[in-house]
Amino acid sequence: MSAENATPTDLDIDAYFARIGYDGPRDVSLSTLNAIVFAHVTAIPFENIDVLLGRGIDLELSAIAQKLVHARRGGYCFEHNTWLLHVLTTLGFEAQAVSARVRIGRARDFTPPRTHVFVLVTLDGERWLADVGVGGLSPTAALRLSADTLGQPQATPHEPRRIIAEGAWSGLSQRSPDARLFHQAQLADGQWHDVCEFTLEVMHPIDRELGNWFTSAHPRSHFRDRLIVARATPTGRVTLLNRELTERGPDGVGHTRLLESPEALVSALAQHFDLDLPAETRFPGLDWGV
Repeated sequence: MSAENATPTDLDIDAYFARIGYDGPRDVSLSTLNAIVFAHVTAIPFENIDVLLGRGIDLELSAIAQKLVHARRGGYCFEHNTWLLHVLTTLGFEAQAVSARVRIGRARDFTPPRTHVFVLVTLDGERWLADVGVGGLSPTAALRLSADTLGQPQATPHEPRRIIAEGAWSGLSQRSPDARLFHQAQLADGQWHDVCEFTLEVMHPIDRELGNWFTSAHPRSHFRDRLIVARATPTGRVTLLNRELTERGPDGVGHTRLLESPEALVSALAQHFDLDLPAETRFPGLDWGV
C-alpha cells in the first residue's frame, strides 16, 4: 500500500512520537512541521546497515514502521521520507513526495542518479521543503520554497540553508528544459555546498520503488560498498563513514577519530546513534589492518 493511499489506522502515531520524543501539538501548522522534523532528525539515524548486510529495503509502511519505530533502527531517504510523508498526511498536512539527485561532494558537471526523495508541504498557499533523509546534512527545519526566497539564506537550528535556481523559471511553476533548483547548506568553511538538485517532479510510489532498488541493489550504488550512519544532535552532528567517526559542535567544525576494531564500531553505533546491534556484527569491506 502506498503512503498516499494508506489510512490513519496503518500508522501508530503515538509510538512514532514516543520514538522521536515529541509531545507537542499535532495541528497543521509550520511550527508543528518544524518541531516534527527536528525531533525526527535528532532521534532516528540515517543508516545503510541492511544494505551492507544484504537484507534489502522494504518500502511497505508496515515494514518501515517496524524498522524505524518499533525496532528503533534507522534507514535512508526512501524509508525516512516515505514515513514522514505518511505522518504528515495523516495529521492533515497537504504533502507530496518530490524526486531529487543528491549532490553532496559532487561537481556540477556530474549527473548523479535521481535516487533521492523529499517531502514538499503546502501550508496556506506556501510551499516548504522537508527532508529528514539526506544523511549528515538532513535539515532540521523545513525550508521555504518560493520565487521570492530563492538565493536567500534561511536559518535552521543547525546550518544556514538556501535554495537557488539555475536556468529559466516562471514563478517556479514553469521552467526551461535545462532549469533546476539546488538545495544548499553553508558549512563551517563559510561556503555554500550543494545538498541536492531537483525540478519539483513528483516521485510516485513506483518511482520510489525503482530508486530504492538501484540504491540498495545496483552494483555501482555507493550504499553497497561503505558504511554510512548520521544523526543530528540538538546542537551539532555526528557521522560515521566506515571506521571514521566525526563529531561536530555548534561551530560545524568536525573532529574525527578512527575506530580501531569491529567491537569499537558496534559500541560507537550504540553510543552515538542508539543502534543496538549484536556484538558479533561485522560489516563486509571494512579494512581493520589485520
